Amino acid sequence: MLAVMTVDGADSPALLHLCTPAERTSYELVGEIAPASLDEVGFVHLSTPDQVALPAQRLFPGRTDLVLLVLSPAAIADAGIEVRWEPGVPGDPEAMRFPHAYGAVPASAVRAVVPYPPGPDGFTAPEIP
Repeated sequence: MLAVMTVDGADSPALLHLCTPAERTSYELVGEIAPASLDEVGFVHLSTPDQVALPAQRLFPGRTDLVLLVLSPAAIADAGIEVRWEPGVPGDPEAMRFPHAYGAVPASAVRAVVPYPPGPDGFTAPEIP
């Protein structure tokens, strides 16, 4: 269930999915993380803790209610979902590589839900418990 608020520590490093509270609620109802990007581009956008501030700043400027779904890479793999590390800017081989999950991620892969408000200088790398 996505309402888990603490990490079980089963594996590391975590992968993160940045979302709004409404998206989180939707994922809870359907039992999987399957955002519009899965239909649009064929994958679920993920990040590492060191990367997540970049899409947060670009896609959600001014939002103060975002949450991070902390995902278990092992649980994603156990579900048969392939994760590929690909350039964040398509067509630019020098771009930072982000993890992309090629399939709906089961809700059972969520280890924690972490509030992700911006700080005074915007979004920064989060503390993941």
